[in-house]
Amino acid sequence: MKERKKGHRFLLILTIIFTIATISTVLPILPASKDSMLGYRAHCSFTPVSTLICIVAAAITCIIRKRKFTVERAE
Repeated sequence: MKERKKGHRFLLILTIIFTIATISTVLPILPASKDSMLGYRAHCSFTPVSTLICIVAAAITCIIRKRKFTVERAE
């Protein structure tokens, strides 16, 4: 059985926020002020870079959550 330490839920919410931010950076939006680096009007004009940053941030918080805030419990 796995036991979760205090702070696990916060990192889970942070991972979900980074994942939603990752998805929102690539969404095409017509009233955007500039074209993205990929050539279309996206939610974020730095689309490939910001997407990678959000993916890395989500992965880091997920790894920290798994390694530091989850403890295996012997039964």
